[in-house]
Amino acid sequence: MTNRIVWQTRPNGQGLDGRVAVLDNGHGGLLEVWPALGFNAYRWSMQARELLYADPQLFENGRPTRSGIPVLFPFPNRIRAGTFAWDGKTYRLPLNGPAGKNAIHGWACRSAWRVIDEGDDAASAWLTGEFVLSRDAPDARLLWPADARLRLTYRLLEDRLRIEAEVGAPDAPLPFGLGYHPYFALAAFGGEDAIVVVPAHRYWELNENLPTGVQHPVAGARDLRFGRPLAGLVLDDVLTDLPAPPPDADSGVGLLGIVRHPSGGPALRLYGSADFREVVVFTPPHRQAVSLEPYTCTTDAINLQQGGVNAGWRVLAPGTSWRGVVEIALDAE
Repeated sequence: MTNRIVWQTRPNGQGLDGRVAVLDNGHGGLLEVWPALGFNAYRWSMQARELLYADPQLFENGRPTRSGIPVLFPFPNRIRAGTFAWDGKTYRLPLNGPAGKNAIHGWACRSAWRVIDEGDDAASAWLTGEFVLSRDAPDARLLWPADARLRLTYRLLEDRLRIEAEVGAPDAPLPFGLGYHPYFALAAFGGEDAIVVVPAHRYWELNENLPTGVQHPVAGARDLRFGRPLAGLVLDDVLTDLPAPPPDADSGVGLLGIVRHPSGGPALRLYGSADFREVVVFTPPHRQAVSLEPYTCTTDAINLQQGGVNAGWRVLAPGTSWRGVVEIALDAE
């Protein structure tokens, strides 16, 4: 078989366009992407294994940030009290985080995207979508200092999923951070006996899920460098100080994390280009998945950076772009 893309329609109770793209790599791998729900890749299966968790009610009333691979842009995670100052102006965002205290995860994950390219060749099938803040979330445009464009390509290869991002600043200096919130399903990796690895040497000290600006060496449950069983771990932490991609790496990506079977069998390996400098480790209460979330910045980076903390916050000059890559690879037994 060869790589291909087909379009199907999924009925839903959210009043959204139900068309989904199904990418088939011809080797038993399928990726399903719902453009109207934040361009979310909500299902990925390979070798008869379901690799992503999706809320069973996703198509009825499921929240877009609780399934598949939510795309977090123009900021990942929280902004303290939804408030920040930029270029002499104060911005106040909706308090849509837990308990209504903070803004969370930007607007791309909650907006319908436009598909601008699709195709296949001997190596892969791919789908490219575009989110433009002023067009696709117009009510939010004045809540952010500049218009923002994100083009994202899902590329399904024989043994991995590659996510290629390009951020553009259409008309003014653009402050931004980018993150992904993949929910890795645990059933194929031993359930709660699955081993989680994150090669981070430090973590951000948090107070009510917001960084204080201080980092500490990893210890205890946050020390995942050599792998820990998921059973008993309850985490929602920002890990950092990750190894840089090897300078001779053809792919240009370095290891960010692993979810593997305790027997040493199948494993998912998460990689990212050098700008993905943080990994949030989140254990959902339902315990059917674990999230290893690659971010280009830490939580509340827009406020921390202006307070003198190197938080990873980026600013693009008008007319320029930034590119980053994340890959998720499946190693069979």
